[in-house]
Amino acid sequence: MPKILMIDDDFALCHSLAAYCSQFDLELIYANTPSDGVLKLQSESPQLLLLDVMMPEMDGFTLCKKIRLNHSLPIIMLTARGQLNDKITGLELGADDYVAKPFEPRELVARIQALLRRLDKSKQSNENADAPKVLMFDGINLHPEQCRIEVDGNEIKLTGMEFSLLNMLASNTGKVFSRDQVISELKGIDVELYSRSVDILLSRLRQKLNDDPQQPRFIKTLRNVGYTFVAKKL
Repeated sequence: MPKILMIDDDFALCHSLAAYCSQFDLELIYANTPSDGVLKLQSESPQLLLLDVMMPEMDGFTLCKKIRLNHSLPIIMLTARGQLNDKITGLELGADDYVAKPFEPRELVARIQALLRRLDKSKQSNENADAPKVLMFDGINLHPEQCRIEVDGNEIKLTGMEFSLLNMLASNTGKVFSRDQVISELKGIDVELYSRSVDILLSRLRQKLNDDPQQPRFIKTLRNVGYTFVAKKL
């Protein structure tokens, strides 16, 4: 049964949502403060995180940024602040999806299931005996089984969504992917923010790879067409 961690100061919401999720074979554990949430994240090793924005001690955006330093699990932001800029901020900090309160529990479960399916699909793909253990290119190596990359010999930490995007492009060198094709592969991005979400995700990835969009080593953008991986395969 997949384990979900919810960090939210609303005890009643956490309690009721835990009972609801159990109907769908999802184990939801929760913490009502950021500090307790960080401890449970380390001790419980959940597969996915639900993270509220408005909390005591530390807001969810700050906590998301802190968590992303050491953890790549999917994050869904939960907040009453539904403005576009808040959604974009969460995505820029490494969230994979964004749900505004009040929300329908069934919709949230559907989004959780979509992200978990993507993770499972990625894991099954990596376990394929015919898949290469390491994708090696000029300046960058990808280790799909460990969701790990090295750029110029240095290991770079990516979120699950960032690695999935890079792995998809690198596994299809020279193929151009449109935004719609990227979205179909990377389940869980907020439906209302499709185009902007892909741009933000790609921008985050480029920053971590230190890849200049004007003179790309790895990912090239074809204006009004899409994206393609251009590094030379070794």
